[in-house]
Amino acid sequence: MSRRWFLPIVAASLLFLCATSRSSAQTPHEIHGQVVDATGTPVAGAIILLGGVEQAKTDAEGRFAVTPLPSNVPLMVVFGGLHASATAPFGTDLHLVLLPATVEQSATVTATRSSVEMGIVAATVETLSSAKLTEYPALTLDERLRQHAGFELFRRSSSWVANPTSEGISLRGLGSTAASRTLVLSDLVPLNDGFGGWIHWNEQPPESIDAVTLASGGGSDLYGSSAVGGVIDIVPSQPGPLLASVDIAGASEDTTNYSGRTDLRHGPTSAMIAGQGFRTAGYTIVAPAIRGKVDVPSNVHYQNGRVDLARTLPKEGRAWLNGNLLNEDHGNGTPIQTNGTRLWRYIAGDNWKAGSHIDGRVRGYGSDEGYRQSFSSINAIRSTENLTRLQRVRTQEFGVSTDAAYHFEHVALIAGGDLRDLRATDFETPYSAGSPTGIQDTSARQRFYGGFGEIVAERHGWSGALSLRGDEAENLDTNAIVQSAAKAPTLTHTPDRHEAVLSPRLGISKQLPASFELHASAFRAFRTPTMNELYRTGQVGQQTTLANSELLSERATGVEGGVHWTSPRKLAALQATYFWTEINRPVSTVFQSGTATSTTLLRENLGQIQSQGAALGAQFQPGHGLSLDFGYQYAHAVVTAFQAQQSLVGLWIPQVPRHTATGQLRYQRGPRSFTLAARQSGRAFDDSANTFELHTFFVLDAYAEYRVHTHVSAYLSFQNLLNRSIETARTPNLTLGTPFLAQGGVRLNWGRN
Repeated sequence: MSRRWFLPIVAASLLFLCATSRSSAQTPHEIHGQVVDATGTPVAGAIILLGGVEQAKTDAEGRFAVTPLPSNVPLMVVFGGLHASATAPFGTDLHLVLLPATVEQSATVTATRSSVEMGIVAATVETLSSAKLTEYPALTLDERLRQHAGFELFRRSSSWVANPTSEGISLRGLGSTAASRTLVLSDLVPLNDGFGGWIHWNEQPPESIDAVTLASGGGSDLYGSSAVGGVIDIVPSQPGPLLASVDIAGASEDTTNYSGRTDLRHGPTSAMIAGQGFRTAGYTIVAPAIRGKVDVPSNVHYQNGRVDLARTLPKEGRAWLNGNLLNEDHGNGTPIQTNGTRLWRYIAGDNWKAGSHIDGRVRGYGSDEGYRQSFSSINAIRSTENLTRLQRVRTQEFGVSTDAAYHFEHVALIAGGDLRDLRATDFETPYSAGSPTGIQDTSARQRFYGGFGEIVAERHGWSGALSLRGDEAENLDTNAIVQSAAKAPTLTHTPDRHEAVLSPRLGISKQLPASFELHASAFRAFRTPTMNELYRTGQVGQQTTLANSELLSERATGVEGGVHWTSPRKLAALQATYFWTEINRPVSTVFQSGTATSTTLLRENLGQIQSQGAALGAQFQPGHGLSLDFGYQYAHAVVTAFQAQQSLVGLWIPQVPRHTATGQLRYQRGPRSFTLAARQSGRAFDDSANTFELHTFFVLDAYAEYRVHTHVSAYLSFQNLLNRSIETARTPNLTLGTPFLAQGGVRLNWGRN
């Protein structure tokens, strides 16, 4: 056993075991415990309900004790818009975390685009609460989402070292390019980058996220373009009563992380300010055997901030305005290869209600982004590096979104529409022998608008949803100016393109005896190529990808069917889902030419790809503060047609493994919590020709936290405990994922009054 990781394990074990349990003076015929909010702050005045009847309220330290008549009685805690529930025998010391109702409703909102809760949702949905995100051994949000077995970025690396252009999401084994085939939302607002389609994982302070919902399977029937593999909804935390929290952490690889949040409320008006500062020296991503003088650690420095202003309105309405800022600088593993992002985003929203049967939502949003990147060429022994290109991209976005629901006793009618307008300018300067050789200036515009209708119904254990959306996608005003050192500039205009798309979906569910649920659905979905894919040349490592302005939209057809079982006392749950998705004209990268040190690819529409397989899940809560979560995905993802290169037919989709498995063991009791997380990923290929193999890997992570005081918690986190080698890319040089990483931190919380 290597001392390098043996000592951290011992330290984590001591932290976890040395805390002695608080002695109890309660009688053995009581249920007692403590109620805290999502930040770990004790909640005073929370109402304790047994069988729907108020029995007690929590004291100043959030503690309570009740004496029920029967054993194993259902218990519920209510405080404002927060709640928690449990079933416990006599003498149990409960640690209950209050969560907003949005955590419970987020699955319904994501899958049906409405707060109407009616029957069983005919989709595969997983919601990760704030506690599951916080108490997970990771540095960034994308790493925390890897506890979902089907989730992976385009490459296996983390956003704290990866180039942003490789941070598209793959769900259901559909893969991705720089662009994501999964749509990421927050409060109905798309977060996919307007120019490139990738995700800015470091955009939001962690304290401002209440939960994350992952709905796998096509979602274009409700949300339009990009929701081919599914929809990920980042549920924002709402401003509340007085709160102040600070998280201070340090980690190996010269890493520091500071974040915090403050809430204020005066009458119907509330405000929240949150922010984060993160920096790491990173690690050298190129494999040791081929490193040269030019290889330096890949790193990131970023700061983000968020301001929310909200006001409650009559009839349970709510209006708000928020702004979010991200400033990020990446080093991509050599002195010259760097990139940076400055993103400002704003959202205004209104949730309204008219009577007891009609409610709806309106959103207006926009963003302004500046992105820069530099590229280089490196010699065979990686001893010298020369600048080859500088890029500057400016993107502006404006959008509106609205929906409304009218619900009867057993039927709900939902309708809505969206408009998203994107304008971008890509300014590039090629270099040769250290001097600029000209300019390439491309400006373009994309506009999406669409509307949808949905019927949701439930009766006698049956429930179903039928939805249809129509979208118009437009590429407009595309002009390119090219000038070389020896020639006059030339202007090229690309004709405007318009494309109309219909996206239907039908889902049916059935509640069976013995707590079994069945569901099945069929859908059509689409994704329009991004301006990055159409007009911009990109580079990761020594792999250059050429743009293709002739790309067409991807069209997907899919079906899925599954079963869900829950034990009578909800101590165990099992899920199994079969899925099949076929994408026509998928945008992929195809080999054009290569040398020993570099590869040139071209974005093209392949004929067809197909992913079919199964997703399995299991959750167990044996009691005594223990819980276990397991997930597994098998995805047979291959090219099924490509007339231009028949040799690709039958080959694997790049960066998609056949087998992925995850598991988390959690313990939470009193002031202590512990998480042990494991992830296994099968082999994959990094290219369409299946030449560059990425081997299977297994990682083990651990997290331990102890509440030292009412307002103070200390925690330790360890990633890749076994220090296994994770192959992330061959471009064509082999690059590696996160090595062993140790982190320690302190959280300070001052309660809600």
